[in-house]
Amino acid sequence: MALGDSLNTMTLKEGQDLPLWRRPVALLAVMSFAMPIAFATWSALLNNFVVEVASFDGSDIGWLHTVREIPGFLAIGVIFLIIFIREQVLGLVALILMGTATAMTAQFPSLGGLLFVTLFSSIGFHYYETVNQSLQLQWIDKKRAPQVLGWLMSIGSGATLLTYLLIVVTWRAYDLSYDFVYWISGGVTAVLALVSLLLYPQFESPTPQTKKMVLRRRYWLYYALQFMSGARRQIFMVFAGFMMVERYGFEVHQITALYMVTLLANMVAAPFLGGLVARFGERLALIIEYTGLAMIFVLYAGLYVFDWGSGLAAALYILNHIFFALALAIKTYFQKIAAPEDIAPTAAVAFTINHIAAVFLPAGLGYLWLSSPTSVFVAAAGMALVSLGLSFLVPRHPEAGFETTVARLNVHPAE
Repeated sequence: MALGDSLNTMTLKEGQDLPLWRRPVALLAVMSFAMPIAFATWSALLNNFVVEVASFDGSDIGWLHTVREIPGFLAIGVIFLIIFIREQVLGLVALILMGTATAMTAQFPSLGGLLFVTLFSSIGFHYYETVNQSLQLQWIDKKRAPQVLGWLMSIGSGATLLTYLLIVVTWRAYDLSYDFVYWISGGVTAVLALVSLLLYPQFESPTPQTKKMVLRRRYWLYYALQFMSGARRQIFMVFAGFMMVERYGFEVHQITALYMVTLLANMVAAPFLGGLVARFGERLALIIEYTGLAMIFVLYAGLYVFDWGSGLAAALYILNHIFFALALAIKTYFQKIAAPEDIAPTAAVAFTINHIAAVFLPAGLGYLWLSSPTSVFVAAAGMALVSLGLSFLVPRHPEAGFETTVARLNVHPAE
């Protein structure tokens, strides 16, 4: 018996008869709101905290992010855990762990200490994200998935925006400390997750999930897209914000204001982008995303050659995030080609694949950053171009048996 089976359970169909705030999609919305509160605070304060308090250089920040990504690489462990713990319970427990670890971040102002607490925070984050992606694809109807995923992204962006706004307004006005802000934000995330664990019934997914590792030959393009997405995103997450602090001297309230504007743009854009995917398909969405990202990374590299200034750097940062929002097309592409029972185990496998490069790229590129930041962004542009090539293999109307443009109905769905 899995942990959670003794709690009140009901089918997704029965859940639709509950009050709106207790329905399955409402729980997904609460989870989407709770997670960014801790993560956004950790991200907003991190670069300033490690430079001002822990005296990090480019190599140190690279190692921190490498350690942060190890649990993502080990997300395949979710397959083992869901044998004993229901996915819904596991996701909320992971969220509690993430919030608690985030709250303790400022208690460890050294490289070793931050590696330690970041590891635990990351376990919570990555296991939550793995389960959350699985539940979204199981609980949301395929026809509505792009739009609903867009709205969930918008809710997450709204939570992040609120967090950034509070930091911007209060940081200097009340002379807040890193310790206080980390405790509050992490605590709020943990409490919201705990309340959700107690208030919501356990929703039964329509198809029992395979509780073993699943690697299907017909999913190869999905795996490849996930691998390239993880590699490319790591460069941006690790070095784009770090550049704003190290090169342009952004302070906490300035870097947080940049994040806030970015999230406001995402709140507006995400539902629109979800509609774009629903109307024109995953193929076009991914082509647009990767073309835009390749151009942006080339311009990032140019910032170090021509010194175009912090204004352009900030604009590129915002555009980068907007293009990243189109990555929801990878999720809906997989939802269309996947066997329903494969969603949970494949989400775990895909999360591991997504983080293969993340384990070694931040540390390796951290050393490269010390001598040539331009080369780091040139590498990211190259990765975006590889992803662009892969996106042309996505069919206009993908389905089981028609997973790529080069293999129509020549592979049995069970393979």
